[in-house]
Amino acid sequence: MSTQKKDVDFQSTAVSREARRSNLTMFMIMMGFTFFSASMWVGQNMAQGLNFADFVAATILGGIILGAYTGSLGYVGAKTGLSLDLLAVRSFGTKGSYLPSAMISFTQMGWFGVGLAMFAIPIAKVAFGDSMSSIYIMVAIAGVCMTASAYYGIKGLTIISYIAVPCVAILGTVAMILAIKQGDRGLIEQFEEGEKTLSIIAGAGLVIGSFISGGTATPNFTRFAKSSKAGCIITIIAFFIGNSLMFLFGAVSSVYVGGNDIFDVMINLNLFYIAVLVLGLNIWTTNDNALYSTGLGLANIFKLSKKSMVLMSGFIGTVSAVWLYNNFCGYLNILNCTLPPVGIILILGYVLNKKDYAEDTETKPKTVVWGAVLGVVAGAVVANLLNWGIPAINGMVVAAICYLIGRALSKK
Repeated sequence: MSTQKKDVDFQSTAVSREARRSNLTMFMIMMGFTFFSASMWVGQNMAQGLNFADFVAATILGGIILGAYTGSLGYVGAKTGLSLDLLAVRSFGTKGSYLPSAMISFTQMGWFGVGLAMFAIPIAKVAFGDSMSSIYIMVAIAGVCMTASAYYGIKGLTIISYIAVPCVAILGTVAMILAIKQGDRGLIEQFEEGEKTLSIIAGAGLVIGSFISGGTATPNFTRFAKSSKAGCIITIIAFFIGNSLMFLFGAVSSVYVGGNDIFDVMINLNLFYIAVLVLGLNIWTTNDNALYSTGLGLANIFKLSKKSMVLMSGFIGTVSAVWLYNNFCGYLNILNCTLPPVGIILILGYVLNKKDYAEDTETKPKTVVWGAVLGVVAGAVVANLLNWGIPAINGMVVAAICYLIGRALSKK
């Protein structure tokens, strides 16, 4: 039996050339990854604090920075064929990699549970009068479905993405246009309502923070890309288009119906069943990606199969979904600032040690790379405590400095 058949998820090896996916498939997967309902909440906050011109400027500026970060990770993942966790073994050491693996697993499993509640709660409120029993039933159904697609790995993610991406993009855009047409004023004029207290830089910070933690897991998916160039370009385009759509959907719902996302717009237009479809598919595409990354991370730590870790994580996330939604969103936002330091170290680790990543090179990783570990800890502290600039970037700068100092000292 071939290695590929034994490890179809490539959790312990680089993705083989024959297992690489087409550019269209990679685009669909990455677009689906960025379709995240919580990003619509960010769009709502931006609409409340920015006029339309500044909203567009903040979206572009934040998108450029987020695209540069995720695009770099996309390049590294596609070039090496390695997952985030296997890249972490090279940059953090065999035992040191447990830190980034635990961080990505914890945050992504948490967002998986929050996503389930984000699907169940608004539907139950509209259809069943906010009945708790109906919320738990829908959480259970959604949890089983989304866990199943993550269980089947890249094949499951591909199928869901091909279905969800065109549906969400087309139906969401149509609903947004209908909402604008039914309004008394145009989009630009509607954006002028309220006090505009955000700066463009602050708005860009919201854009970056909205998905930079999830974006750190980019190598888990782009390792299946045909080439490093394709992995980089597809990631940048998908993140820019996908995130921009989510921000715009959230902004339009806020300025026209006062809701959190496009679900509220569709309900206001009496499109309940379409609203359920769009909301469900929107969350599904991100949740199965999140659970897939969780499974890979826990597999690296516990040395068990990705599939078993996906099942365990899906169960925990489903059972705790409502509690996570009510109690944990704030903590998850704090944890969002801890992952960019991981990403920048993975990028530096590759750029500064390219020869060690060649397919024909056998290198024995260190047990712990202390500069990388301390860089993540220091970067996370600075990102969460420094009230200046953009938290994610602050954390990355500190992490990079610590890593480079540690690397220099280790060579002496």
